[in-house]
Amino acid sequence: MIPYGHQYIDEKDIEAVCSVLRGDWLTQGPTVESFEKALAAKVGCRYAVTFSNGTSALHGAMFAAGVEKGDEVLTSPMTFAATSNAALYQGGVPVFADIDERTGCLDPEKAMEKLSHRTKVIAPISYSGYPVKLSPFMEMARSVGALVVEDGCHALGASRDGFMVGQEADMTVFSFHPVKHITTGEGGAVVTDDDELARKLRLFRSHGITKDPGEMENAEGPWSNEMIDLGYNYRLTDLQCALGLSQLEKLDDFVSYRRAVAGRYDERLAELPGAVIPAGHPGHGYHLYAFRVSADIRKKLFLDLRDEGIWVQVHYPPVHLHPYYRKSFGYTIGDFPVAERFYSMEISLPVYVGLSESDQGWVMRKIEDMLKNT
Repeated sequence: MIPYGHQYIDEKDIEAVCSVLRGDWLTQGPTVESFEKALAAKVGCRYAVTFSNGTSALHGAMFAAGVEKGDEVLTSPMTFAATSNAALYQGGVPVFADIDERTGCLDPEKAMEKLSHRTKVIAPISYSGYPVKLSPFMEMARSVGALVVEDGCHALGASRDGFMVGQEADMTVFSFHPVKHITTGEGGAVVTDDDELARKLRLFRSHGITKDPGEMENAEGPWSNEMIDLGYNYRLTDLQCALGLSQLEKLDDFVSYRRAVAGRYDERLAELPGAVIPAGHPGHGYHLYAFRVSADIRKKLFLDLRDEGIWVQVHYPPVHLHPYYRKSFGYTIGDFPVAERFYSMEISLPVYVGLSESDQGWVMRKIEDMLKNT
């Protein structure tokens, strides 16, 4: 089977994890801090705060941004449900706007139509690793006193206009799931330059409990700790951070490998009948290779490729069409036609470190045969 995504683990990664197992700390020890510092330095931010997964990192970002009951979080329907769910966890209201069909990212003009005085956060997604242009969203957010939380879960190592993804938004969220650019097994992080946001993120991921005497009402001694807000146990372990540190050293090579895979797809698939290759960008991270074909043949192509052992996937069913969102908010088919059309055509082809040129060539031959015969 050829999957659409897969982790790449080498002996150095294994030894990094084993070294922690041989040591004194398994969780919340020095390796967590080391990974956070290395990640912040790599991205070019002052702070990185790790979380147990990308979803908890999104939740933490919404908490730090001050999302409360009734506040609106403006985002895209073309994402995994965790992006908008994070707003719901805080009592916020997800507000969707349609996408740019070329990139799959939130359309600034459509977003402007949904902006209101209740908007607390704008959360654009760098879909598939394409670095969404942030400047219009930053301007919108500042006009209503909101923050920008970039969902960069697809885009670690990507860049825009000379800046690494993570440098421009108020907060940027990353995921370290095995199919992402680097992995910690499960894991996530929020990066920011803001002291207060970083403090809130750390507090939130550790039950809302502080050990800082300056934050406590009654600091009796070195043992003292106080819960000063409602937080969660969203912490990442030393074991996971050891893997993350080792993986992070290879990030540039990983991104280059993905770009090479994407380049071969672009060159060979662009002229196929009914095919649409992903929008190009010099800073694209290619977590996904979001190939598109005519909606009337997408299902057949998907099933035929699966029958051949090519484990393609579709990213994503538009969030507003999930039953929960339809029942809770009254969404229906046709509300966001561009996202719905994009979804009806999308099929994620294999792109990962370790995908050989021969295996990729076989994937492309199968696609060529199937499309030419359809």
